[in-house]
Amino acid sequence: MQNRRAFLAGLAAAGLVPQATWADAGNPSFLSAGKTPDGRYVLCGLDDQGKAVFQLTLPGRGHAAAAHPNLAQAVAFARRPGQFAVVIDCARGREISRLETPPGRHFYGHGAFSSDGRRLFTTENDFENARGVVGIWDVAKDYQRVGEFASAGVGPHDIKLLPDDVLVVANGGIETHPDAGRAKLNIPTMRPNLAFIGPDGVLLDVVELDPSLHKNSIRHLGVGRYGQVAFGMQWQGDAAANVPLLGVVRRGEAPVLFDTEMADVEDLAGYVGSVGVSDDAGLVGITSPRGNVAQFFDISSGELVGRNEIQDVCGIAPLGSSFLLTTGMGVVAGSRESMFRVRSKYQIQWDNHLIAV
Repeated sequence: MQNRRAFLAGLAAAGLVPQATWADAGNPSFLSAGKTPDGRYVLCGLDDQGKAVFQLTLPGRGHAAAAHPNLAQAVAFARRPGQFAVVIDCARGREISRLETPPGRHFYGHGAFSSDGRRLFTTENDFENARGVVGIWDVAKDYQRVGEFASAGVGPHDIKLLPDDVLVVANGGIETHPDAGRAKLNIPTMRPNLAFIGPDGVLLDVVELDPSLHKNSIRHLGVGRYGQVAFGMQWQGDAAANVPLLGVVRRGEAPVLFDTEMADVEDLAGYVGSVGVSDDAGLVGITSPRGNVAQFFDISSGELVGRNEIQDVCGIAPLGSSFLLTTGMGVVAGSRESMFRVRSKYQIQWDNHLIAV
């Protein structure tokens, strides 16, 4: 036994001990933050049937997570304005590291790994200068921060990696400052955009909406396997305005905004909480916890093809030719167009996002 321990210690010192993969963590298909009845905040792994395969405690309320492409490691982000991002070994149920932003920064609740898993990219607020940045963290160096680059906008929220290793950032356009809590400081002058940025920080393209839609905050993203980006928006203007809340775009092309009927905009209460793209079904799914509804659109035509009324629904992720949904009422459901089926029910209030592993 002593020889074995010495052998393993030698491997660890050399960095050669095999690290746990997602198979060691129960093969989860999705990650979601939530709150238990006793008030604890947790990160859970769910399989494609909605069954929880692990549950790990967080230091505070989570928002979204980033799943390492190979290792059983997840980074759970605090709700904006977030001061914690915790790296968790999901197989062993322990904290590996805790990310700390430099002075004058806070997290915005989202992050994305590079395709090789060597880098983590995080959306952050440089709040003293009212600009967005993307933090760069070195996974092999215990998630040490090694740099940052501009997000090319204000209020970067969601960030995704495209199939060609380009990052797309949803710059919501809303200026905030920790001293003001969650107050929105620049609604009359906000300018949201989508920024396409190389992993080296080189800005490749910026997509802006028509000036009449400058109060339409671009918040959340869904990415198809061929690089098509669906983006959901949250309207900050007149509640009676008839504005599109969903669009699709490819890098180098003009965005296409889906033309919804007024009733459907009211359905969403001006607020898209999460977005998913199912390439297999050719659909984009969006959720609105304020409108208590999920809607599904043909990604090619932009036609609304179905909706589900679901109380406090927000998390959505593609599952083959359908979607998996989570709600603040503890429901995990499978859904497509007009079909809706509860798969699991938990005493957990699921938070905003369902992240594919």
